[in-house]
Amino acid sequence: MLAAKIYDFGDIRLEEMERPRVGADDILVRAVACGLCSSDFLPWYVKRKAPFVLGHEPVGVVEEIGENVRGFCPGQRVFVHHHAPCWQCAPCRRGEYVQCPTWRSSKLEPGGMAEFFVVSPINQRDTLVLPAEMSDLDGVLIEPVACALKAMRRADIKPGETVVVLGLGIMGIINVALARHLGAGLVIGVDLVEQRAVRATRFGADLGLTVSEDNFVAQLAQVTGGAMADVVIVGPGTASALKMGLAAAGAGARVVQFSPVPPQETIDISPYEMYFKEVRLLPSYSCGPDDTREALKLISSGVLRAASLVSHTFPIREVARAYAVAQTPEALKVVVSFDKQ
Repeated sequence: MLAAKIYDFGDIRLEEMERPRVGADDILVRAVACGLCSSDFLPWYVKRKAPFVLGHEPVGVVEEIGENVRGFCPGQRVFVHHHAPCWQCAPCRRGEYVQCPTWRSSKLEPGGMAEFFVVSPINQRDTLVLPAEMSDLDGVLIEPVACALKAMRRADIKPGETVVVLGLGIMGIINVALARHLGAGLVIGVDLVEQRAVRATRFGADLGLTVSEDNFVAQLAQVTGGAMADVVIVGPGTASALKMGLAAAGAGARVVQFSPVPPQETIDISPYEMYFKEVRLLPSYSCGPDDTREALKLISSGVLRAASLVSHTFPIREVARAYAVAQTPEALKVVVSFDKQ
């Protein structure tokens, strides 16, 4: 079978691999489509894990099931989460699924961007059968939307609050749409690129601001009458973006760090100012099974749809091209299909 294996940032090779074997408790999924994640474009993050088979936003069809498998059958269309929890440990009991040791150790074999991959009994806990009316591309959105839903839950948006979303790539746009759906009063999308800022208004932002690091605070103060934001979602994984997010926070605000910052980058935070302003910095890493199930419901109901979010689709033989396109400011979401023809 074919698989897209990454050896270094920008070094992707389409290779022939042996088709995975299915154990008595496993299911084999034939991949149909898989998204390219924002984390696939963080050089330091890729270098830390390489080499590996790309893809953790897959949709496919159950090809084969082990003799002990219950609840799945060949021919079903499924979304498969690349991590799943034990539901028994202390973090799971608190709903902190990404801190579960089982969640962290579970994975797809060899990865979502292969023609076939094996789903272990653990990962079957967060494998969802797709409704017949849901398209494959909509199914690919489940994992990214689930990540955004977790961030929204951390943000605890109240009706009428001012929400600022920093960074308006695919995840920023999803965060904008969800903030509007959850009842935010004023939604402001912020980006360095004017085209992205304008696009955000089509997905629910009341205002799209094109800023630089130098004029951001002044622009935001002007449009909020000096009150700044009640909630800030910081999308880009850089210390400078996180610093901008904290600067955007008003009194009692919640600042959600949506992406990891490289380990070598640091940011000066004033404990004095954060204490008296009661600003909360809240990291939001990945998502859990509650989030994926809620994402499926939202997508099914039409709150978000791939038709408006997916900008490019490529067959697997052109995965390197898809990877390049996804790095351009114009791209929202790139999906690789597994039609070799």
